[in-house]
Amino acid sequence: MVRFVWLIAIVAVLVMGAGCPAEDVGPCVYPDACRESKIPGGSVKVTPETDAHPPILHTDEYEEPVPLPHPINTAGGEDSAFITPDGNTLYVWFTPDVTVPPEKQLLDEVTGIYVSRNVDGQWQQPERLWLQEPCHLALDGCLFVEGNEMWFCSAREGNYRGVDMWIAEFIDGRWTNWRNAGELLNVEYEIGELHITADGTEMYFHSDRQGGKGKLDIWVTRKVGGVWQEPENVEAVNTAENEGWPFITQDGNELWFHRNHMGSPAIFRSRKVDNEWQEPEVIISQFAAEPSLDNEGNIYFTHHFFRDGVMLEADIYVAYRKTDGA
Repeated sequence: MVRFVWLIAIVAVLVMGAGCPAEDVGPCVYPDACRESKIPGGSVKVTPETDAHPPILHTDEYEEPVPLPHPINTAGGEDSAFITPDGNTLYVWFTPDVTVPPEKQLLDEVTGIYVSRNVDGQWQQPERLWLQEPCHLALDGCLFVEGNEMWFCSAREGNYRGVDMWIAEFIDGRWTNWRNAGELLNVEYEIGELHITADGTEMYFHSDRQGGKGKLDIWVTRKVGGVWQEPENVEAVNTAENEGWPFITQDGNELWFHRNHMGSPAIFRSRKVDNEWQEPEVIISQFAAEPSLDNEGNIYFTHHFFRDGVMLEADIYVAYRKTDGA
């Protein structure tokens, strides 16, 4: 997520060894209804009609992007969406006030990862995912889910870096057995936000590790014999600027990511032809970032609302792929 990134390394100082007696757990630790109650009073929801910099579509393959309805989007900050291939489960990061620094988000009891399910065409009230014990502080985000396995970034006790990638398992209806993804990936490979191909053999991630073209680049590591191999730079899509937040379609033939276009984040796509990634093309620009696609090709992404250079909030938008004949 754009706000999460690695700037919250400072939070690691706060979470090392943090804990609290059970009686000190606040009233909002578990009830999901507390999420919107923490949005500052007087916050005004930005709408497409009042958006100073709406997303710009650069292809006729899609309908114009639109925000997802309440209860997904609020006057707070919704960010870093991940949609499951069937399009029926949406994970999203939420914070009630985008102006609050990460070390304070850590303590507000509601900032974190939420999940909503689509039932009969209606998105349900998002529910908080707890990936740590209630009295252990952590700030989690940027997740990827494949089946019963979740990868997510976190600032917490047990990290090698300020922010590490962690793994959790879905067992008996809840995410549990969370564990650090390990020294190889977090320290030696320096992985950032990631996407693993449907067959589980390739992990695409962004990183500013040495050997790239500059700033954040997209890299790929391949699993051989159960071990992730030395990463390779995906040179066809990288430049001297930032490229990151990769998403690979289920067939493995499209790489979606974001880089800047005309001064703000935009969503790009590269297609694989004869097993080679092609020159990327811009699909949606103007504060559009972190794409996630379902099997219908619909693009879920983060749109940040800016006015006079100040970020007001963020929503999850979707650009629906046109059906044949549309």
